[in-house]
Amino acid sequence: MRLPALLLALLAVGCSGAPVQLAHPAAQKATMLKGGGEFTAFGPDAVTYDRRLVPAGAQASLTTESTPGQTITSLVVEGFLPRRAYGAHLHTKPCGRKGDDAGPHYQHMTGQVNPASEVWLDLTTDDSGAGHATARHAWHLDAAGAPRSLVVHARHTTTTGPDAGTAGDRIACLTLS
Repeated sequence: MRLPALLLALLAVGCSGAPVQLAHPAAQKATMLKGGGEFTAFGPDAVTYDRRLVPAGAQASLTTESTPGQTITSLVVEGFLPRRAYGAHLHTKPCGRKGDDAGPHYQHMTGQVNPASEVWLDLTTDDSGAGHATARHAWHLDAAGAPRSLVVHARHTTTTGPDAGTAGDRIACLTLS
């Protein structure tokens, strides 16, 4: 359906009479986040908080590519416990000496705890302890408010009820750049 030119002009002016700046998707810039490495007890980029669930030699790699209207996040892990479920989420702050240092989950729509607003990357490792997960979203990641870490949790994410969004203890963390 085509809108008449007068109606488009009225929409562009808005109620105050001042022109309204309409953001065009092409004006959004592509954003890429990366993180990875071998998990160590005190590593700045890849830290483990629980060696029982993230053994020595375990490593992970995360890439988030965000373009206007689409964000794709991919996680690959190796050296984790075989045939085990893990949860992983993007968080707001960089990794620290404690799991809580990474802050809360990143939310594209503040206050909404669901896989449409947050980035949930649940995976189950294979016989060798390797696994992968991918999340796709129909929104653009703003570099100024981008997540700063990926936290690996002790179990898959609870998807319903009062515990929705939780995935157990924080057992490892990757700082993103």
